[in-house]
Amino acid sequence: MSRAKKLNILIPTIFILFVGAFARHRYIARQIVLSGNLQDKAMDETSGIAASSINKDVYYVHNDSGDNSRFFAISPDGKLISTLHYKADVIDCEDIAVGPGPGKKESYVYVGDIGDNYFLRKYITIYRIPESATWTKGGNIDVTATPINLKYPDGPKDAETLMVDPLQKLFYIISKRSDTVSVYTAPLTYKPNDTLVMTHRAKLFFKGYKPFKWITAGDISKDGKKVLVKSYEKVYYWKREGNEPIWRTLQRTPAEPHYQQEKQGEAIGFTPDGKGFYTVSEGVFSPIYYYRVP
Repeated sequence: MSRAKKLNILIPTIFILFVGAFARHRYIARQIVLSGNLQDKAMDETSGIAASSINKDVYYVHNDSGDNSRFFAISPDGKLISTLHYKADVIDCEDIAVGPGPGKKESYVYVGDIGDNYFLRKYITIYRIPESATWTKGGNIDVTATPINLKYPDGPKDAETLMVDPLQKLFYIISKRSDTVSVYTAPLTYKPNDTLVMTHRAKLFFKGYKPFKWITAGDISKDGKKVLVKSYEKVYYWKREGNEPIWRTLQRTPAEPHYQQEKQGEAIGFTPDGKGFYTVSEGVFSPIYYYRVP
């Protein structure tokens, strides 16, 4: 074997070993923890994850386009606890959030039917469902959803990021595909079947190459002080300063926590205490990763 051929084999081998050792080191350092795997085939195109505010160690996940109007309550290791069904003609549910709403002492799940691959939708829809302690009893559970329809002020957008700001009581939606993405808000309190025009707040630029830099998920911690946004290849993290609007927070340079790039990672969510977060990808029996907040 010639020297050139040996080098062609040796160099990639050394690189693979280095990457493997680095990944192993991060696991050992507990910067990344494999929490478990989704344990039911029904969860095959997971596109969002959010922590319950009333049920301990319960997270909500859902599938995107192609599924019906439902979401799942799971444990951190991926065990299916309950399947929650609501009546709606959904199109492409791309994210889920948990936060306050019209009831002062109530917590709500918000399912974002916000995907629009072909930029054709006249409006997108968010469904509000009151959380219940009975959701941990298992099986199929029927719940009631109250919709709000939202329009972009500058034409249809594809989006996969829905966040709820508990301090200023706003929905946040970040567009997905453009080289520079846009941030929009809408009020958290609404009448059933309202149709509102969102407010354009800011534009954000993330370095990288499309489609890897496309924005696929986000979350705001339950105390409103921390923000996560993720693309297919990176996670971005901010700390809010005082009571500033989140859209101003997002305009500062973010930290970039360690992230185990997933097959098609489209879900990220804080733990209830805001000290860590989970990610999960599309795919049957996908792994669930836990990370500590920087």
